This record gives sequence, C-alpha cells and structure tokens, in this order.
Amino acid sequence: MPTTSAELKGSLFPLSILVLEDNDLDKLQQQLDNKLKQAPAFFFRAPLVVNIEQVNEENIDFLALKQAIEAKDFICVGVCNGSAEQKKQARIAGLATLQPPKATDARAKPALKEAPAPQVVEEKPTVTQAPLKAPDMIVRQNVRSGQQIYAKNADLIVVGSVGNGAEVIADGSIHIYGKLRGRALAGASGNKGSSIFCQSLEAELVSVAGNYWVSDAIEKSLWQQSGIVKLDQEQLTIEPLLDA
Repeated sequence: MPTTSAELKGSLFPLSILVLEDNDLDKLQQQLDNKLKQAPAFFFRAPLVVNIEQVNEENIDFLALKQAIEAKDFICVGVCNGSAEQKKQARIAGLATLQPPKATDARAKPALKEAPAPQVVEEKPTVTQAPLKAPDMIVRQNVRSGQQIYAKNADLIVVGSVGNGAEVIADGSIHIYGKLRGRALAGASGNKGSSIFCQSLEAELVSVAGNYWVSDAIEKSLWQQSGIVKLDQEQLTIEPLLDA
C-alpha cells in the first residue's frame, strides 16, 4: 500500500502584527530594539506579520524590509493589507501575503506599535480618574491552541484549561480553573497589582505588567502545581496557591 511522506493539515498559530507606518527602516529597527529590551524572552525570534496598509509607497523593498526585521532577531513571516502590486512584490521576495482576522475586544492581541511620545503642556493641575473597571470576563470553556482571549480593563476568568499555543491576556488579573499550558499575560496595561492564578502551572510563558518568564524559569518544585504568579518589589515571583 503506498504511503505518503507528508500530510497537509490546517492549524492556527498566534502571530504578532507589526504596523508599518512608513518605509524608514532605520526607525523600524530602533523600535524593534526597544520592544526586544522590554521583553526579550517574549519577543526573541518572534514571528511577525507586517501590516503595510499605512505605507503610501507602491514600491517597497520587501527584501530589505525582511532583512532589517530579521537582523533584530525577529522572524518576518509575511505581510498583510497591501495593494495587489505590493503583494506581488512581497511574494517575489519570498514573503507570504496574509489576510488578518478582524480583532475584537475578546480576541485581540496588542500590535507591536510604538505609542507616540507624550507632549509637555503647561497647564493647571487637574484631577484625573482611573479608567472604570469593566465587569470580569468569564470564559466557560477550554482555550485551545491558536486562540487569543483579551479582557480589556477587566479580570479574566477561565473555567477550563489554557492549551499549548493559546494565549490569554487581561488588563487585570487572570484566574484559570484548570491547567495553564499556554501563555498568560496579566496587567497588560501596566497594572503591577495584577496576578495570575491557576490550578496547574505548566505555562509556556507568564507575564505580569510586562515582566516575563518562560517555562525554563519556573522552578521544578512548582511545575504542575497550583500557584500564584505576581510581582514582589518589581520581581516576578511564584507562590503555591494554598500557602499564599
């Protein structure tokens, strides 16, 4: 009976989108340097899809773009939202042309887009209020590989497990009533008081307010145990759930 040496199967993988605002590759490399310094364990060799929707130039040197990105230890997978001519040029350079899914609050991943520098304005002091906290987001099912859940201005509660290749993000804390095998990022908007609670810690990556640990950094004694991931004096710590 003849056998096949390979088989094609459909699957989903989480990819970060790099929003390109112009064709200035020097500025792009500086921004990538800044991102890598913020979270080297998370972004090192991370695959990127470049959104070229905002670039007006019809003729983009996609080979130079790919080389500029990969010189900063990212992997350029392909481009999206380009014109027909731009897509043709991208394919000639060996890049895939992709159509990104529409993002929603429940399934959105922050793009690698630098925020504009704050402007200094002389004015009288005013009292500002913190953004209102949204109701907790509750997901009553397992989060599977390729899925991304984002709880904006809220805590995220997962009544189930988070599988390998899945990602859960919350501006508040994350509670997982199951196994955490994928990636969990709490305090995504910078809230250092956020924590990650899980019944079995087997994570690919955990993060609180931008402080990241990959699986190799998690103590073996805490592996596959219930635990709390939180910040203690700017340092990421993990404590047994029952003793916390």
